[in-house]
Amino acid sequence: MLGALSGAVPSARAHVGQLLWEWRRAELAQDIGVVVSELVTNAVAASAELRPTVAPVLVWLGSDGRSVLVAVADAVATPPVRLDPDPEAEGGRGLAVVEAYSNRWGWHTTATAGLAKVVWAEWR
Repeated sequence: MLGALSGAVPSARAHVGQLLWEWRRAELAQDIGVVVSELVTNAVAASAELRPTVAPVLVWLGSDGRSVLVAVADAVATPPVRLDPDPEAEGGRGLAVVEAYSNRWGWHTTATAGLAKVVWAEWR
């Protein structure tokens, strides 16, 4: 579990990269790292409305040997929305990046204490 702070993104990416290396799935590290960066960035940004409290961000990585699943949970119930921003826009492409780098993605609410939603992505 991480705090919804700026250091959460590089910490999550490094941890996921290390786990993938240990699982001998390092070939996925680049794509999964990009997606983890996007999802954690979104979770930190969504949690800004809860300040001055530092909200939790949970990053989970799992594999059954065939598929890899990453899930990022945060304390804000607002659903993620995939945007189609203007080409000149500075941001708004996060979920399009997640969609492009993973086989599929989705989200759901959670009743886990202190958390409200989970956004996940899968690689097969």
